[in-house]
Amino acid sequence: MADKTVVLVGTLDTKGREYAFLRDRLQAAGVRTILVDAGIMGPPLVAPDVSREEVAAAAGADVEALRAAGDRGQAVLAMARGATAVVEQLHAEGRCDGVLAAGGSGNTSIAAEAMRALPVGVPKLIVSTIAAGDTRPIVGASDMLLAASVVDVAGINSVSARILANAAAAMAGMVQAAPLELGESRPLIAASMFGVTTPCVTHAAEVLDGLGYEVLTFHMTGTGGRSMEALIEGGFIAGVLDATTTELCDELVGGVLSAGPDRLTAAGRAGVPQVVSLGALDMVNFGPRETVPAAFEGRNIYVHNAQVTLMRTTPEECARLGEEVARKLSASTGPVALFIPLGGISMIATPGGPFYDAEADEALFAAVRANCGPGVELIELESDINDPAFAEAMVAKLHGYVGGSA
Repeated sequence: MADKTVVLVGTLDTKGREYAFLRDRLQAAGVRTILVDAGIMGPPLVAPDVSREEVAAAAGADVEALRAAGDRGQAVLAMARGATAVVEQLHAEGRCDGVLAAGGSGNTSIAAEAMRALPVGVPKLIVSTIAAGDTRPIVGASDMLLAASVVDVAGINSVSARILANAAAAMAGMVQAAPLELGESRPLIAASMFGVTTPCVTHAAEVLDGLGYEVLTFHMTGTGGRSMEALIEGGFIAGVLDATTTELCDELVGGVLSAGPDRLTAAGRAGVPQVVSLGALDMVNFGPRETVPAAFEGRNIYVHNAQVTLMRTTPEECARLGEEVARKLSASTGPVALFIPLGGISMIATPGGPFYDAEADEALFAAVRANCGPGVELIELESDINDPAFAEAMVAKLHGYVGGSA
């Protein structure tokens, strides 16, 4: 008797044959299925377990009204909200061990929104025609898996059958795999790192490990920051060592590694203890040298490697960054400390380095001092951010906040 259930989310008016195929393959593998219809136009080509009327109602909408409006974009948005509510409810009831979908951009958009609402670790897989492009809007900060459809998801043929069968087999394997034994649970610490702050975070992680914590290190590439914020918001994290806040530069100036405007807010909203620094706020990130916008020619630009070009932040930008850091941390509902490394905020911003700029650093530090509220512990050290003593001081403060319960 199958004891695992996979939820299939799809527009059954156009993808009914494909979803029937996926359903049958899953059931043949011993997995129960729940077929959710998110289509609104023609009649479903296969009978759903959750009707489109139920999906629309979960979003406070009406299928007939959506159809009559003739606005496909708004209909997709509404059905995505409804599918999300349905999937969340099924998961809460213990009737969703994984979610599988297949289709083009519309079906992908609907299913992806539902999948992003589920916790990390719940298997999520979409066979999509747009899986080989920029997938950041699809995946977000989730652990979703994408498989390229190769051919359009438009019928069962000798190519699509193989790909969809593989997807069903992969999902069946994931939901039926033996439970993962992780051993003794340790408090999780989220740590933010970049190449130019690696010595700091590596040493801090070693010390934290010795204190009984498990450290999750995130690479601050935009995706890394969003993932870290999502795990904090999801309640997984006991404390945050946010040594590297560089993604704020890209959001402010227009670099390629922004984590969005909500970076540096999840811990504060959740009351999670956090110890923060100004790591790599000296740089905005671009791709190869030729991709740097012409408007920035004449700035202090450093070619890190063939794929990464860095641009030094100006005093004016640093002042705005300092204000932003101070404002966000001052809104925190939990304990928070901000460490200022007076000797340098990155590996290349120390005296003699290509990004050393005393005026820009002072603008950053002055803005932090002027704007931090009384709830933020402000700690200034003469060392640079990669000095082992700096990492140890941050760890000691965070360990004190978390309560020494590790």
